[in-house]
Amino acid sequence: MSVIYARVALIGLGLIAGSMAHAMRRAGLAGEIVGTARSSETRKIAGEIGLCDRVVDTAAEAVRDADLVVLAVPVGVMGAVAAEIAPHLAPGATLTDVGSVKQDVIAQVGPHLTDGIHFIPGHPLAGTEHSGPRSGFAQLFDNRYVLLTPPAGTDPSATAKLRALWEGCGANVEEMDPDHHDLVLAVTSHTPHLIAYTMVGVADDLRRVTDSEVIKYSAAGFRDFTRIAASDPTMWRDVFLSNKEATLEILGRFTEELFALQRAIRTGDGDHLHAYFTRTRAIRRGIIEAGQDTDAPDFGRIGQRKEGPAE
Repeated sequence: MSVIYARVALIGLGLIAGSMAHAMRRAGLAGEIVGTARSSETRKIAGEIGLCDRVVDTAAEAVRDADLVVLAVPVGVMGAVAAEIAPHLAPGATLTDVGSVKQDVIAQVGPHLTDGIHFIPGHPLAGTEHSGPRSGFAQLFDNRYVLLTPPAGTDPSATAKLRALWEGCGANVEEMDPDHHDLVLAVTSHTPHLIAYTMVGVADDLRRVTDSEVIKYSAAGFRDFTRIAASDPTMWRDVFLSNKEATLEILGRFTEELFALQRAIRTGDGDHLHAYFTRTRAIRRGIIEAGQDTDAPDFGRIGQRKEGPAE
């Protein structure tokens, strides 16, 4: 593919930004990739492994003359970073993010931007439990979804250009209203993570089950919980505080469903349990049919897709 952005600035150099750098380089989408991170150790590692063409010390320096700036920092500091870089953004530049909450990010970032900056919030639905500059890999976004939530009045050509970049990274791209995005993610990501953290915490508190037994006898369900609960604690703290309304709404619904199942178990209502499990099983089938059933790079199907960027 041809270059889409002459200079891309990555603010934050963890899993997502690192994978973007690898994917953009794989497809030749960026003329130059400049990166920075708050931690000097992270910047040092990124420089040593050649994650970016240049690694600089400050966000203000990174965004200078960039035509695409990607905020890949925890949701809770998006506003502070936006305030820092706003005076240094090039006229006509596109600013996007990769946070899993959108309404709060828009509220934090928007007020700091001047006219002429195209602010297009985004969220790649991809990740692993790993973090840091060494964790990224080019295939992370292959056949995954990226949701863009451009505010009303956004230049369609700027949105199309950002869409083309994500598609060049291997992703499927869709647009969505920010409030609907936050509700959808509360169902599909935020609440499941909270449940996983809780279940692992229950195992930790249940002193009748030893640590060695939890590790040795982990069945698939609990093993998946521990993988989810190993995710970056700073990121998830900020997610729950930033998307509290939608998460609390879904948690309330979850609690109601849990009470109904608890009653069915207590009363021996096997018909209710069987009908419930049959209905929910269909969701799993739908995920499999949509090709979203594994965390393996490209879902373990590298080379099987009819189209896509070269490996």
